[in-house]
Amino acid sequence: MDSLSERRKAILFLALAAILWSTSGLFIKILDWQPLSILAARSFFAAIVFLIYLRRIPTRFSMWQLLAAGMFILTQFLFITSTKLTTAANAIFLQYTAPIYVVLLAFWFLREKPSRTDWLSMLIIFLGLTLFFGDKLSTDGFYGNLLAILSGVTSAVMMVSFRAQKNGNPAESNLIAFLVTAAFGIPFVLKETWTVESWSILAFLGVFQIGLAFIFFTQGIKHIPALEANLIGTLEPVLNPIWVFLFYGESMGAFALIGGLVVLGGVVLSAVGGAKAAKEEQQA
Repeated sequence: MDSLSERRKAILFLALAAILWSTSGLFIKILDWQPLSILAARSFFAAIVFLIYLRRIPTRFSMWQLLAAGMFILTQFLFITSTKLTTAANAIFLQYTAPIYVVLLAFWFLREKPSRTDWLSMLIIFLGLTLFFGDKLSTDGFYGNLLAILSGVTSAVMMVSFRAQKNGNPAESNLIAFLVTAAFGIPFVLKETWTVESWSILAFLGVFQIGLAFIFFTQGIKHIPALEANLIGTLEPVLNPIWVFLFYGESMGAFALIGGLVVLGGVVLSAVGGAKAAKEEQQA
């Protein structure tokens, strides 16, 4: 049984992961590279972080480990491609339909049943996301929208696959994914213009935005149900444009601000409700 202190630490780790993930929008706006080149170079630095963290390369592989790595790569690829074919708002909004699929997958494979608080939190978060992205959503880009929905499905499978490794070391799945992505993307990186600024940004993205963030994530997911972890992760799409607004000057509308606060309220409700349920179960 996970202790309440472990739960609190896990929630903090997942929130920190979402905060670090959310910084990508600002730096990708600044960086004049193609998405696949950014993904590959970022993965190179992230792989170094995970090699230092794990101090080994995995030699034995489980089904869940490989599935998590594969879904991690596929989710990133689908999201980047969908962003090219539809609006950025459509892409990220549709990807964050993932909690719906997490509910089903976590129940089927992990026997993690959602509580009433989980359902209420999910409803509040979707309402907040609708307010947040509402004025930018459109019906344009059918194939991009379809790929964004698929990225939500693969993201859900990834989340459940990481959670299934709660008694192992889910960080190994990340290392596998980073090594594969970095190796595959070398030809794309070689075609880009290299500057000190571009590599400094890529180093930050690899070391902090994705590397350290996924260390926090893989520690947190071991102690938090897959659905709750996914709901906490919805802080990412809300914080992403906030950093762009603060440091890049892109404006935010009133509905976006309200929507962001609603999402934050839903995440807090999910965390508090989960902690209460865990306390009651521990006392039973």
